[in-house]
Amino acid sequence: MSLGVFAAVLAAALVHAGWNLLIKGAADKLAMTLSVATCAGLIAAAILPFLPLPVPASWPYLAASVLLQSVYYLLIARAYRVADMSLAYPLMRGTAPLVVALCGAAVFGETLGGGEWLAVGLISAGIAALALGAARSAGVATALLNALVIASYTLVDARGARLSEAPAAYVLLLAVPTGAVTVATALAGGARPRFDRRTLGLGLVGGAATTLSYGIALWAMTRAPVAPVAALRETSIVFGLLGGRLLFGERIGGRRLAAVLMVVIGVIALRLA
Repeated sequence: MSLGVFAAVLAAALVHAGWNLLIKGAADKLAMTLSVATCAGLIAAAILPFLPLPVPASWPYLAASVLLQSVYYLLIARAYRVADMSLAYPLMRGTAPLVVALCGAAVFGETLGGGEWLAVGLISAGIAALALGAARSAGVATALLNALVIASYTLVDARGARLSEAPAAYVLLLAVPTGAVTVATALAGGARPRFDRRTLGLGLVGGAATTLSYGIALWAMTRAPVAPVAALRETSIVFGLLGGRLLFGERIGGRRLAAVLMVVIGVIALRLA
């Protein structure tokens, strides 16, 4: 992995943690989530006319990812309603890269070296360790289910972006229907989110952040193997934990500090592999 790709994915991790903190801090987490998804679609729709469309070979992957990402957004809102950020975020983001690494070889035929596997393992183990001792079973179940969804759309979009011949347009075209489908699904399920000016304003910020973060990740997957990129992106949990401590007063004990250190060592190993 080149230094440029490495730095870009780390920046994407920071941005990703930022919009998740917006949702966690909202009084109505579903309203904020829907606002983020909708605003991401509006931003994408404004930019798309200036870009070439992805080639038709990538469209089935786009359709599958729209459904998966709609479920992902709704599970995020639920996870943050029933669990702390320091529990839900590590489980969602920490389990996914390990699944991607295990499936990536079969899906893409990518063979990782021993050093890369060690780095992926360290990052995944460190993030998973952050969630040890969690007692809220509802939060754990929701977060683990969403981790599988994350891994699924990561693999789908890695293939789709590579086939698209236009990764930036692929990400933007994905965002437009995802917002609409997410809102429609929530309303059809009986949800009655409370929108206000602040929620919509922060949703615009979050929408830009999620589009930028995921766009960088998919671009990186066209330049480097999928598993290391997926693992490196999930270092966002370190930024998420710091944000949880500073913004919400969540406690970070010795176990969590040790787990964060393991993640940092994994990141360094991934860069040197």
